[in-house]
Amino acid sequence: MQPHLFNKVMHDICNYDAYFVQKCDATGVLRLLPEQKLTAVIQMLAYGAFADQVDEIARMGKSTTLEALVRFSQAIETLYTMDYLRRPTPKDLQ
Repeated sequence: MQPHLFNKVMHDICNYDAYFVQKCDATGVLRLLPEQKLTAVIQMLAYGAFADQVDEIARMGKSTTLEALVRFSQAIETLYTMDYLRRPTPKDLQ
């Protein structure tokens, strides 16, 4: 995936769902970066990897990876359905 496309998707998703925005926890330690969450999700989707397999690369737990996958899928469906996830029109089929 080209960096500009990755950054656009990340920006759109972070604006849609605050789950992907980096925050501090109760002790003041920064949580995971949005790039980490999206990279793990994209690796799972692109390569068919399990949540356990991407934890070494993204340094995320299995439950966090699966939560990111669910939220990513919902965000993509909501944000891009009208433009990209639609039935082909007769013009498209020509």
